Amino acid sequence: MKSHYRVVVIGGGVVGASVLYHLAKLGWTDVCLIERSVLTAGSSWHAAGGIHALNADPNIAQLQAYTIDLLSEIEAESGQNIGLHMTGGLTMAGTPDRWEWLQSAYRTFQSIGIYDCRLVSVEEAVSLNPIMSGEGLLGGMWADREGYIDTTGTVHAYAGAAKKRGATVVEHNRVLELNQTLEGWEVVTEKGTVTCEHVVNAAGLWAKQVGRMAGIELPVSPLNHHYLISDTIPQLEGLDFEVPMTVDLEGFTYLRQDQKGVLLGIYEINHQHWMMDGAPWEYGFELQQEDPDRIEHELTLGFERYPCLQEVGVKTWVNGAFTFSPDGNPLVGPVPGKRGYWSACAVMAGFLQGGGVGKSLAEWMIHGTPEADVYGMDVARYGVWAENKQYIKETTGQFYTRRFVMTYPNEQLPAGRPLKTAGAHEDMTAAGCQWGQSWDLEVPLYFAEPGFAETPSLKRSNAHDIVAKECHAVRERVGLLDITGFSRFEVSGPNAERWLNRVMASKLPKPGRARLAPMLAEDGRLKGDLTVFNWGDGTWWIMGSYYLRAWHMRWFDDHMEEGVTLRDLGEDTAGFSLSGPASTKVIERLTDGPVSDLPFMGCGAFDIGLLRCKVGRLSVTGELGYEIHCRAGDHATLRRILLEAGADQGIREVGFNALLSLRIEKSFGIWNAEFTQGYTAGMTGMDRWIDWDKDFVGKPAAIAERDGNGPAQIQVTLEIDAEGADASGFEPIWSEGKQVGFVTSGAYGHTTRKSLAMALINAENATPGTALSVHVVGVERQAKVIPPSPYDPEGKAMRG
Repeated sequence: MKSHYRVVVIGGGVVGASVLYHLAKLGWTDVCLIERSVLTAGSSWHAAGGIHALNADPNIAQLQAYTIDLLSEIEAESGQNIGLHMTGGLTMAGTPDRWEWLQSAYRTFQSIGIYDCRLVSVEEAVSLNPIMSGEGLLGGMWADREGYIDTTGTVHAYAGAAKKRGATVVEHNRVLELNQTLEGWEVVTEKGTVTCEHVVNAAGLWAKQVGRMAGIELPVSPLNHHYLISDTIPQLEGLDFEVPMTVDLEGFTYLRQDQKGVLLGIYEINHQHWMMDGAPWEYGFELQQEDPDRIEHELTLGFERYPCLQEVGVKTWVNGAFTFSPDGNPLVGPVPGKRGYWSACAVMAGFLQGGGVGKSLAEWMIHGTPEADVYGMDVARYGVWAENKQYIKETTGQFYTRRFVMTYPNEQLPAGRPLKTAGAHEDMTAAGCQWGQSWDLEVPLYFAEPGFAETPSLKRSNAHDIVAKECHAVRERVGLLDITGFSRFEVSGPNAERWLNRVMASKLPKPGRARLAPMLAEDGRLKGDLTVFNWGDGTWWIMGSYYLRAWHMRWFDDHMEEGVTLRDLGEDTAGFSLSGPASTKVIERLTDGPVSDLPFMGCGAFDIGLLRCKVGRLSVTGELGYEIHCRAGDHATLRRILLEAGADQGIREVGFNALLSLRIEKSFGIWNAEFTQGYTAGMTGMDRWIDWDKDFVGKPAAIAERDGNGPAQIQVTLEIDAEGADASGFEPIWSEGKQVGFVTSGAYGHTTRKSLAMALINAENATPGTALSVHVVGVERQAKVIPPSPYDPEGKAMRG
């Protein structure tokens, strides 16, 4: 072990070994992995080792597909046998909704380029896995590239391939301290002190302690997980093939062959946390005592699904811990506020996702950004509120318990909620507000009559008509929306304007005006669809998506310069928007300031009743509107006076479900749908806001796109011949049997009375009038490209 490395990776499991391998593969060979015991001495050695394609997040599914492709490469490169058994895999559905969801998921896979799967009948599934009973099943999905590996061999293959490329592996050397320095990090170990520019926390069961060494409280917790290995099954001895990896979603079990027996794994409803503050340092190859009584229900279902298990004994029980994040996805990337400290933790499916995690993190460290859009596993998707132990316990337990439970797009889960509430929360609840969650904040979805309960559904729910009334109120009169759930950053200082000009690709607004502002990464891909306000007093605001607060703050900090003060106003500021033709009449009654003189995209400070507020004349609904921002403590008062002032104008409170419908009718995109860090300004139409005459971050890449052949896919609006269901995202789009794109988001337009969607499609198919088809909840529907903004295409309503 040397005294200095460019990167030190802490943890010798599959994730740490994968990070080390990918760093070396991409050219950083001065890298070292430090393991307190030996490679695999954590959760890696007792993992079931299954590999499969299915994941609800398409971006994570793509990284899983990359990992599967990589396995045979590292085996060949390292010379280490990984015991790869590519048996194929089945995912089975036992309820009508689940079968419908599986058919929809199959189409999602096609959207992201995974074609080696197909839907199968129960009869075909049973022929593929003869030890499975088909009773109660409705259908399934077969995937060619599923199976299992030898977990210990795979870790050693990653590490061996890394060492062949020049990386170093040091075992039997526990890390004792981490100290941040001006140059990077000081890693104090049992065998001496090492300095490095970057340190990677890939410590698995010990990730909590390694985080605390740097003053970081990661939202992770271990939970125990059971599987059993059966004795020899006579029925398997008579087969000339291995049965496929099989997931029984309604039975909470997964199964693979193990020699001439099977491994049956269980995601039990009655979950059990273990060592929430991290595993003991001396722990490694131990297991917890099996607890069959706790998993009796799931075991019974498993033995009914595979009747042969009732005739043989259990050879081995495994009850071992894995680390989970609140949503079950990994925690990867640079930790905000800790330059040079990288997280590679909570990779619950390490042998399935470890390759993709290692690739993305190595690209991030070396190139400044990963190739894939990895927000779904970015450590910055959580804020300091997620450090709370009770929050971690509730949410990780909820994820584990619901690992195989059907979750609907319109379903609101209770764990860790309510956390943060705006000032008018109780009053809005009394008025019938139904709440969703954005980051730590409760946000309004819609307002219903007392006793109403929304039915979870893959299609239009029983809240459809409620949302329709809210949309009509905005289009015809005036709607009131709580916009506490927008992010707000205040920028000030002598170099504020210069800094904003550099990080924003658009022109900056003049004093008293606001402007839409795309923000680009160095490679030309998007980093934000933001709105910049120039208040005219030397201060500026940047507004965006509330749940991106930590993610954007990390980006701003990484690109900061002297003479600029940046403040996140998310805990200090709240607000409401008024939208609709009567909105000016309402706000005029509350101020003697010239608010009606504000031009479209104008902004200023006004007295609203007794409150001093900042007001911008803009709206995401496509109607005349005002965004009114107040102190957090004034939120309830602002709501009350706005409702009183608008009572005779038919004012109605609305939620974000209505906003989805209204903005789709205007072809207004949103982040994490039309705009992501995987797309460019040219693809999404955001290039129309770029100021090509100035220098800004990402300009060379943006010019290359502009002056080249143009993007292969561009954003369009679709009208879909849908019935009872609307597209939501990642549905494939077809032209004469050829896939030409996919949906980014969709909704029913209650004003146009059309099922609408926004989509990225091949440029040659983007002409309005082009006939296409789209799979909606698994059913193919006719569609056509239409001109943008099907409601008020000239924008007269919002300009007044």
